[in-house]
Amino acid sequence: MSKEFLWCEKYRPKTVEDCILDPKLKITFQKIVETGEIPNMMFTGTAGLGKTTVAKAICNELGLDHIVINGSEEGNIDTLRGKIKQFASSVSLSGGYKVVILDEADYLNPQSTQPALRGFIEEFSNNCRFMLTCNFKNRIIEPLHSRCGVYEFNTSKKQMQQLCSQFMKRLQYILETEKVEYNNDVLAGLIMKYAPDWRRILNEAQRGSIGGTINTSVLITDNTAYADLYKHIKGKDFKKMRQWVVNNMDVEPASVFRGIYDSMEEYVDPASIPQLVLILADYQHKNAFVADHELNLVACLTECMANVSFK
Repeated sequence: MSKEFLWCEKYRPKTVEDCILDPKLKITFQKIVETGEIPNMMFTGTAGLGKTTVAKAICNELGLDHIVINGSEEGNIDTLRGKIKQFASSVSLSGGYKVVILDEADYLNPQSTQPALRGFIEEFSNNCRFMLTCNFKNRIIEPLHSRCGVYEFNTSKKQMQQLCSQFMKRLQYILETEKVEYNNDVLAGLIMKYAPDWRRILNEAQRGSIGGTINTSVLITDNTAYADLYKHIKGKDFKKMRQWVVNNMDVEPASVFRGIYDSMEEYVDPASIPQLVLILADYQHKNAFVADHELNLVACLTECMANVSFK
């Protein structure tokens, strides 16, 4: 499937001005664009807030050569070293800095890859800048914090209404461009449900607009995918539970943890919910560091089998 089929890629803002951001943060990034002086930067905040979009927009506005490396997919130290050295050691054809955008940097191993990255930042400081994005800044080692300006993308409740209003206009424009019929109340409900995860809102809107009309069905959370999983865990059927994991590993593991969390009240004994929450939080944290995500998820569900009571 082409990335351009996805609305979040097709309508990704090309300038800082077009990004849905905290006003103070937007002013800061606009000043960076105006001066052309880019420090090494770390963008931190929950998923879907526009961290990668801002990094690309800054490079786009300044006409800088850049490369995007995904830390969760290309976090191997040899892959990272090869890609960064090959890109950063050559001179930019457009003049100015070259930029390495390191997406999901909190997935990089803090014992090996992150210390190596510190070396790259120093080695190529003359002609290359680094922009790191992460959901959890506490997973980034202190030497990287000290070498980057840290920019928090999290939004206060006071600003949320203004940003939701801005995104409402963006969403209306996209739906009109895609010739999708919509109801403003449904759009408002969708935004309120998932804000400030703008990417999730856009993905849900695209999913719900396949028939050419977006209606209230887009607001219904589908937890049926987890019904079978809960049945396997309750029955302590390890083989079927593991098969469920294999069949669903195309989904980002963090989304699976969230899906279990969102659907647990329907299937879990109320007295066991606190225990389940602690188990999920523990394995979600480990998910950022483990080499085998499938094994980590199976271990999480096995612990649920042993320690959680179901309805």
